[in-house]
Formats: sequence, C-alpha cells, structure tokens
Amino acid sequence: MRMFDSMQEADVMNTGQAVLPRVIQGGMGIGVSNWRLARAVSMRGQLGVVSGTCIDSLFVRRLQDGDIGGHLRRAMEHFPLPEVSADALRRYFLPAGERGDAPYRLISMWKESMSAARLQLTMLASFVEVYLAKEGHGGVVGLNLLTKVQLPNLATLYGAMLASVDYVLMGAGIPKEIPGILDAFARGCAARLRFDVDGLERGAVREVELDPAQHFTAGAPPLHRPKFLPIVSSHSLATMLARKSNGSVEGFIVEGPTAGGHNAPPRGKTELNDEGEPIYSDRDEADLGEMRALGYPFWLAGGTASPEGLEAALEAGAAGVQVGTLFAYSDESGLEPDIKGKVLDQVRADTIHVKTDAKASPTGFPFKVVEVPETNSVQMWYEARKRKCDLGYLRTGYQRDDGRIGYRCPAEPVDEYVAKGGLAEDTIGRKCLCNALFANIGHAQIRDEGVVERALLTSGNDFTPVARMLREREHYSADDALDYLLLGAMVGGAAA
Repeated sequence: MRMFDSMQEADVMNTGQAVLPRVIQGGMGIGVSNWRLARAVSMRGQLGVVSGTCIDSLFVRRLQDGDIGGHLRRAMEHFPLPEVSADALRRYFLPAGERGDAPYRLISMWKESMSAARLQLTMLASFVEVYLAKEGHGGVVGLNLLTKVQLPNLATLYGAMLASVDYVLMGAGIPKEIPGILDAFARGCAARLRFDVDGLERGAVREVELDPAQHFTAGAPPLHRPKFLPIVSSHSLATMLARKSNGSVEGFIVEGPTAGGHNAPPRGKTELNDEGEPIYSDRDEADLGEMRALGYPFWLAGGTASPEGLEAALEAGAAGVQVGTLFAYSDESGLEPDIKGKVLDQVRADTIHVKTDAKASPTGFPFKVVEVPETNSVQMWYEARKRKCDLGYLRTGYQRDDGRIGYRCPAEPVDEYVAKGGLAEDTIGRKCLCNALFANIGHAQIRDEGVVERALLTSGNDFTPVARMLREREHYSADDALDYLLLGAMVGGAAA
C-alpha cells in the first residue's frame, strides 16, 4: 500500500478538507499537458493541469486519427449540448487509419466574430479535456491558457467550466479581466474580453463576447467558479492584479526566467549575449518578501523541480512549486515518443542545450527552444520550411485602411505580412509555433508532396531533475516524478 505523499495528503484523506497542492504540474501546450498527465498528477492529490492552447484544433485532429481507445467519444456523451457532439463526430471523426497520409482537415481560424457552431466546437473540446482529466477520482484539475491568445479564451474557459474545472492558470500577459469573466460564467451570464487591435484610434476599445444563454434553449446552467491563479514574473504585477482585477484572485504562480515556454522579457533595456539570448539579472526575480506581504498563496516555477527546490520554496513562504519540464518527459505527457526519446538520449549524454530565443515566437516574448536534431531549432530546417499560416492562433488584429479588422502574424509569408502593414524586419527569425507544436505531439500537418511539418520543442533550462530520474532506467512516470518531488524517493538506486 502506498504511503501518503506528505502530511498534506494525509490531512485530505483523514479530514476530507481540501488543502493547497504542494506541486502544480505545468500547463504545457500544445497538448503536452494532456488529460492523461493531468489525471495522473491529480490522482496523487496534487494539481494536474491541462493545456487549453489550441485545444479545438487538437480535438479535431485526434478525432481524425481515430480517437484510439474511444476516450473522446466517451466524454462527448456527457457534453450538455448533445447536438454539438453529434455534429463534431459527423464532420471530423474517421476510424483509425482511414485518414492515411491525407492532410488534416482544418477548422476556421479565429477572428473577432465567430459562428455559434465554431464557439460550441471549442467549448466541446475544452470540456472533453477537462472531463477526462477529472474522470474517476476526486482530485482537482486546472486549465492553463495564454492571455496573449485572446480570441479562443472565452469559449475555452466556458467549456472547461461546464466540466467543473477547479483552477484556471493564465500567463503571457496581464489577465486582469479573467476573474470577472469566471464570475459571469458561473452565474450563466455573458462575459466580454478586450481584443487588442493595432492602429485603433486613441481610446477606442474592441471586445469579444460570449453569452452562455445563446447556447442553451432552457437557459444557461449555474456553474462552479474555479479558482484563478495568474502566472506572474514580478511582485509588482502580482500586486497590480490583486488590487485591480475585476474579481477575486486566489493566488499566484511566480515564474522565473529559467522556466520553459514563453518568458517575460528582461526589465529595462534588453541586452543579448553571444548566442542572441536576452540577459536576465536579479531585477528579473520577484521579491518573495513582497509576495508574502500580499497575503496570497503562491507557487514558485523555474528551477524548482527537486525535493530541495520544494523545501526551499516552502521555507520562502510559498505554498509549493510548479513543475513543467520534469513532467513533460514523463510517460503520460503528450510529447511524441520519438522526440521524447531523442531528448532523453541527449540528457543521458549530457549534451542537452536550451536556448532562450529572443525572436522565435511571433508574440515577441522570449521563447525557450531545445536544440534537437531534425527540428526547426536547426537553422537549416527552419530556413527550408515554406512559410504558411493556416492555424493562426498567434495572429494579431490590426485596423485596415477601410476601417475593417485584419489579421497578421510575423511568422506568415513575409510578403503577406508586409502587405498587411507589418514591418519586414519583424519577420526575421520568427517561427511558426502553431504548426511546430502540433508536430511535437505527433499531429504534424502534411504539406504538398508529402512534406511533414517539423517540431520545435520548448523546455526549461534545468534538466538536472530529468537526469536524476533516468538513472538506471529508460523512462519514468508522473508517479515516479511525484515520488521524487514529494518523498525525496530513491531514484535509480541512488539518493536523489
């Protein structure tokens, strides 16, 4: 019989009262933090998190690949709008193997105004991911979204709330509108979200809206309001969100510059090292004394994935740690096995290298890239890719000369971007994260003449915990990772 992970878990079992998780599993997109990984972590009494980034496109690709195991279809039977599930199956489901080498069928790219059917498909996709993560246990599950990817967020949040998501985590921006949106959806009311558009007249504001009542003939149901945890890089941002958000904030995740994915840019003037990486300093570390003074629980992220890291976080007054990279390479994560294996081989050989690329992401935020052979981290392969923007999650809005709203992305074909008023220099080094991140998880699009989109992997800087897990083993599970973090368990026959 397994021992309790900690006194924390024992308290939950003995009293039935919920306590704060010691470990939050990072919400890594696209599809790396899938329902299997989140469920495994949540079943251990910690906070498992699913990524909601591009969840609608991921959902339809899974259907086109045959929904192996029937998990999606099982969850779809519980969606409160059964006609939406039936329509999704009719449009996108293919028995396993039937798609063959054909390209994936795409769904329409997001824009300011979307059809009810398109919104409902996104709600369904988000519902399914959260439902499966929560299925069969009483643990808590969170949803991670990027503030920067604005247009899908209302529908994704609402679908997750239909599945009773317990936490919402959001970074890559300033998500001060989200608490009020969660409040409105919990009451069954409409919610609005600011939509940033370049070139608007001073003081002009564009918003997108989702009204649950428009999707339920008998009225929208009241829903559980999840707890909201913004992801911040500074105590000043945490202070602003605590004071100026339009609803309650229940805590913060404080992310340092060594964390994977998108990072906040350095404070002040950005300087680059010889590899073209932004240089961070002590100014870019949050003041934990100020965080404690706010009076909210907080978790530390970036370089904390060890028993020592967790202990240090607790001693600093944190409720625990958020861990991404260690879970990204566990058995349950959504990373494609061959890519995962190549990275683990590099870890064993101590040849792994992560670059904080100042230009790779179309968002303009620094983005960490793992240098893996035969991926778009290699300059030759990046330059060989024919630019194409057909998913469009990182497009931004701009006001055209005729007053209408257009959409552009610095990773799209350069001539198209410039024709839309973008600057050619902004396209230099930009990489299509949308298509590359789908390749990371085994859902790469097939192009003309059978060309397959290449991956582009992101992780945190510190692979030491992954190396510890791999002592005398070929792979490890989320359970193994939690044993290591929470129990300081023996790993590979040696003390961690």
